[in-house]
Amino acid sequence: MQEFADAAAVQRCLDEVDYLVDEGLATALFFALRLGQPLLLEGEPGVGKTAAAKALAHALGTPLIRLQCYEGLTVSEALYEWNYQRQLLAIRLAESHQERLTDADLFTEEFLHERPILRAIRYHGPVAPVLLIDEIDRADDEFEALLFEFLGEGSITIPELGTFTATRRPVVILTSNRSRELHDALRRRCLYHWIDFPEPARAAEILRRTVPTASEPLIASTTEFIGGVRRLDLDKAPGMAETIDWVSALSTLGASGLVRSDILRTLVSIAKTPDDRDTMTASLDHLGYGG
Repeated sequence: MQEFADAAAVQRCLDEVDYLVDEGLATALFFALRLGQPLLLEGEPGVGKTAAAKALAHALGTPLIRLQCYEGLTVSEALYEWNYQRQLLAIRLAESHQERLTDADLFTEEFLHERPILRAIRYHGPVAPVLLIDEIDRADDEFEALLFEFLGEGSITIPELGTFTATRRPVVILTSNRSRELHDALRRRCLYHWIDFPEPARAAEILRRTVPTASEPLIASTTEFIGGVRRLDLDKAPGMAETIDWVSALSTLGASGLVRSDILRTLVSIAKTPDDRDTMTASLDHLGYGG
């Protein structure tokens, strides 16, 4: 694992892979790396929570193992699963030789199928992987309890085989959009950081990195426009991801600056509900883009 002297070193390393972080997030990532503790990232959708884990894996030169959470997620999809087809094949082969297999013969590592968490624990590469547990708030409450042993001790227990403990703890990043409250027990096992929407100067620099075809006047005007739009009463305020998509769309049209006609043509990138589209359209005059 690459050793970072301080949060500024993390900031510089992520900057080299074109992921810009403020001091707060850089410090949270530094402590996660140095202390070996999971990090829970929360914030509005589209502010770069998932991208933080991807960028960290890229910067460290290690694999990103991703577990996408959703309602109904189970142990067999997140931790491990037995390869029942292979077990059945072994039983039939034994029967053909007049042999009898016991549970001890069938429930061995040979028949174990790794899912993301077990794969991260058993990873044997030169650098510990980054495990992204994405949108944990989408999973059921009960699923969180399955994570407590892993988050607290870096291990999971398989009843038939015993406990597997990581020789080098993976770097664990959990993300949440706060669609529901998470258990206190999960929060206690994690470091925590809230990612704010970036300030205008950093938002502009992110756009320069991610949409290199965009002109400076276009970047300046769209950054200012998004700042105004986010102050409106919207169902889903555009995040940084939507802003990048919008500037990409405007750049594809050949726009060198922001004009009303281009805004109306590209609202599909930043307005995610009919009400938001209508609110943005009705606010164009107020935002300085009258007819």
